[in-house]
Parts: sequence; structure tokens; C-alpha cells
Amino acid sequence: MKNNLFIGSLVIAVLGIAGTMAMQTLPQNNSKTETTMTAMLYKSPSCGCCGQYTAYLRKEDYGVDVKDTEDMSAIKEQYGVPYEIESCHTMIIEGYVVEGHIPEEAVQKLLAEKPDIKGIGMAGMPSGSPGMPGPKKSDFVIYEITHEGQKGNVFMTI
Repeated sequence: MKNNLFIGSLVIAVLGIAGTMAMQTLPQNNSKTETTMTAMLYKSPSCGCCGQYTAYLRKEDYGVDVKDTEDMSAIKEQYGVPYEIESCHTMIIEGYVVEGHIPEEAVQKLLAEKPDIKGIGMAGMPSGSPGMPGPKKSDFVIYEITHEGQKGNVFMTI
């Protein structure tokens, strides 16, 4: 009886080790791994919350290059960001414009679905959004940016 118990325990241990080794050699289907691309974030040199947003994205496994600029209006005009949804920084990732303190799950959705739009944006600097202090006070409403540089339909509400 003790012999059978020992052999059974040994078989379970060997199978566990073999299973663990097999799992380590399989390719990982991890959405964070898929986001390890580099984004370009344009911000004012004096903006602190933009630095916090950059840190948030890096924590979420995004590569982020930061370009300080004194003329954010020119950047917003260059990338067709509608006035109604302007925020303090503008990010370009995989050819899309991402305006403001957009939560990572919206960026993830944009990159996964690849809609035929110029980008997405959320106006202002809402409390509790990534990079902004304070509690979340209401839903984050993220809008599409059309190819014509207009505020489009709601892309996502978080």
C-alpha cells in the first residue's frame, strides 16, 4: 500500500513538472505582449499629468517616446484633433491618434479592432482617469475622431 502511494505521488510530481515545462515553451497569447509597440506622446514640457500618463502606459507594457513641444495647438492641428475633445497631450500609436487620458482598455480595443477612424479622444482631464489624481466622478466617454478631424460617435464608455 505504501509502495502504491509512493509511486502515485511520484507520477503526479513528474506529470506536474512535465506540464509546467511544456507550458513554459508554448507561445504566450497575452494581450499585454501584443501591445509592446512604441507610441509617440506629444506634451508640453511643463505638464506633470502627461508624465503620469506616460508612466501608466509604460506600466501597461507600452513603449512610449515623449516629445516635449511648446506648441501643442500645432500638434493637434497636424493630427486633426477636434477642439471639442482636446486634452493636454496627443499620442500617436500604430497610425492612430489617441487624445488625452484614455484608459488602456480603450487603446487596446482600438488596436485590436482597427476601425476605419483617425483615432479616439476624451476631452479635458477627468478626475480619476489614468495620470489624473482624485476619484473617478463619472463615466469616461471616449469619442471617435473621424478622418475629417471631427468628433464622431462614442467609441467606448468606461
